[in-house]
Amino acid sequence: MRARFLILLVFAFLALGGVVQGQTGATSKAGEKGKKNSRPGAAVSADPHIAADNNVKAGPVTHIYEFTRPGFSYSPVRIEHDDDGRGKITFQKDGYDEVISDPLSLSPITISRLQEIFAALDFLNSTEDYQFESDYSHLGNVSITLRKNGRERTAKYNWTVNKHARELSEEYRRIANEYTWLFEFGVARVNQPLRTPGMMDALDGYLRRNEIPDPPHLLPYLTQLSSDERLPLMARNHALKLIKNIEKSKK
Repeated sequence: MRARFLILLVFAFLALGGVVQGQTGATSKAGEKGKKNSRPGAAVSADPHIAADNNVKAGPVTHIYEFTRPGFSYSPVRIEHDDDGRGKITFQKDGYDEVISDPLSLSPITISRLQEIFAALDFLNSTEDYQFESDYSHLGNVSITLRKNGRERTAKYNWTVNKHARELSEEYRRIANEYTWLFEFGVARVNQPLRTPGMMDALDGYLRRNEIPDPPHLLPYLTQLSSDERLPLMARNHALKLIKNIEKSKK
């Protein structure tokens, strides 16, 4: 009887060990699969501004901005959107093979500013070469295209003394700053939360240097981050501080 009890005990132990090993193996495989196959930050949209309007499709592309400069953090960068500011941004991070493409939705303020600059340049009718007489390719090359009423014009330059042409490239650079930051933060939020306080510092720097096109455009996202318990308290508190600073600047 004692021997039979011991045999049953051994079988029970082996069976329990098999279950535990199976669960551990399944968890490990699932983790490996998620790590291997999922794009970092895929669960977080790079553009939280259009969450409520996902059923609204972008119209024909009317504006295209391209920036290229090997060795920059993000190059090439391509922004294309319709007259209402809906479209996509495509970019590649230095040192990585993957090309990222995310939806883009510009605020009415940003669209209005772009329209004013294009109008000031009389972009479609102008034949002006905005490129300065000296070449500054080391700063990065810009290409801007406008399509309207069956007409199209592209201007390329890397440095210009034309005030409005400079404002145009700077405005698109601000847009690129916003959306590459959103992508980076989305990756960190999902995979490396401890990086997010430093990334809040980076956004703070952008805002102080006026390198974000329309800061209130970020308020819904920052509000979401301020209560996300996956993030360190330091990052959440910094999000609250940025919200207060942006709202204060609106008054």
